[in-house]
Amino acid sequence: MAPAGDRAGYWGPPTSTLDWCEENYVVSSYIAEFWNTVSNLIFILPPIYGAIQSYKDGLEKRYIMAYLCVTAVGLGSWCFHMTLKYEMQLLDELPMIYSCCIFVYCLYECFKYKKTINYPLIFLLLAYSIGVSIVYLNWKQPVFHQVMYGVLVAVIVLRSVYIVLWVYPWLRGLGYTSLTVFLLGFLLWNVDNIFCEKLR
Repeated sequence: MAPAGDRAGYWGPPTSTLDWCEENYVVSSYIAEFWNTVSNLIFILPPIYGAIQSYKDGLEKRYIMAYLCVTAVGLGSWCFHMTLKYEMQLLDELPMIYSCCIFVYCLYECFKYKKTINYPLIFLLLAYSIGVSIVYLNWKQPVFHQVMYGVLVAVIVLRSVYIVLWVYPWLRGLGYTSLTVFLLGFLLWNVDNIFCEKLR
């Protein structure tokens, strides 16, 4: 829950099911959670560059789509933290599920020799996305979303570990660094949640 020092702002009282541990409207009356909002630039600008570069390099569309999905998550998260409105929360959280499905597809299709489409995998990931969306729209439990997102992240991590350990061992350093940074972010996210009332 958000700290008691919250102020009134342009977007009115929060309607989202989550209000993160940052005092609302302290920096700007137009941005509810200023630092949570502007930190999303890292999810918006570099992926746009990555999508453009992937297109220029002639990479498959799935890679361009993966970059654009990260951008979509960043934009949704920007809107959510800026407004703390429920609709914007969905614009943040549901694209997290969709983008992870794209990442899973990319990771499981990275060794194919012909440009074919894996329709069974697409169907499975599409069914997962639709199922999670329907349940989450009707059962507004953030923990449900977090668990469903966690399942996809676990699949991504396990597949990535397989790739860097047995297929491309020269990528181990990058793989370990990526996993460490991700786990550090997860740790800090939990510290923020657990010690919200005591830390600023």
